[in-house]
Amino acid sequence: MKGTALVTGASAGLGRDYARLFAADGHDVVLVARRRERLEELAREIGGNAGVQVHVLPLDLSDRQAPRRCADELRTRGLAIDFLVNNAGLGTNGPFAEAEVAKQLEMIQVNVTTLVELTRLLVPDMIARRRGRILNVGSTAGFQAGPFMAVYYASKAFVNSFSEALAYELAGSGVTVTVSCPGATATEFAAHAGNDSSLLFKLGAADSMSVAREGYAAMMAGKTMVVHGFTNKLGVQALRVSPRSIVVGLAARLNRG
Repeated sequence: MKGTALVTGASAGLGRDYARLFAADGHDVVLVARRRERLEELAREIGGNAGVQVHVLPLDLSDRQAPRRCADELRTRGLAIDFLVNNAGLGTNGPFAEAEVAKQLEMIQVNVTTLVELTRLLVPDMIARRRGRILNVGSTAGFQAGPFMAVYYASKAFVNSFSEALAYELAGSGVTVTVSCPGATATEFAAHAGNDSSLLFKLGAADSMSVAREGYAAMMAGKTMVVHGFTNKLGVQALRVSPRSIVVGLAARLNRG
């Protein structure tokens, strides 16, 4: 089916790649992020696909009112969302006791609160139409605790868990929920989070488009969860049998700058 996709965090990285994938398949796209100029640049690029309409919606998703403003604007423009990609996310690196409180709360707002509220605002209409796909960008970080990125790891644990539970609740409704769980990925995220020089990223990062393609395919197939890459899949399975103290210690070593 051809429809309309809303992608948050669409100005860079995975969000930009997801928008490109939707447009390439002939879907209209709503681009949501803070940086209007980046969104307009992307809109010009992907709007060249025949028959594809691209809508730019500049919003700061750390603003508590952003999800409601987004839903209101969609209603004003007469846009029904068939695909929701909750991609926007923030991260920080360093000891929690030394972290700026405002940045930690901003991370929770974007990674958790905005994701939950935007999903809640849009999913009832999907259920009523018995048609919809939701893709939440979680992380392999969500499968264990992560010292020196404590709040970020915890936020992704929420996304992973929330997505699986919602997928179960919506079974048979015509609406599916997929959570994509990539590991380190080559986007702007690491530099903004301050962990681009960490051992985790020194060991290598996946190509953004390859991660996006796998998440996109999983969403279209209605899969509940996809973990990107053989090494990450193996690592997630190893977590099930490894002592928690060793897992946490390894995460700390990988995250320490």
